[in-house]
Amino acid sequence: MKRKVGYNWRLREAMAAHGVFTATELVPLLRDRGIDLSASQVHRLVSGTPERLSLQVLSALCDILACTPADLVATTAENAGVRKTATGDLPAPPADVAKLRPRPARILPDA
Repeated sequence: MKRKVGYNWRLREAMAAHGVFTATELVPLLRDRGIDLSASQVHRLVSGTPERLSLQVLSALCDILACTPADLVATTAENAGVRKTATGDLPAPPADVAKLRPRPARILPDA
């Protein structure tokens, strides 16, 4: 059976628990740890859910917020639903297939 996996990015919650409420407060804290991100990059990191994240950035965030990666990323996994297929609900084939075939065209000469 297939499993559907996902994750929730909880940086904003961890920031609020640590008393950091804006992305601009986070920029100098990251710079102190050697991470040079622009204000817009940090804003995207805080406000959205990243698809890719450097381990350096993750480590710096964990150091700043005194947390573990598991506090920042909550993973989920569930069984994917099985697709239902139609069985026995198919229409019966027509009795006389010859009636459904198109008739050949007859081309008549110009009179």
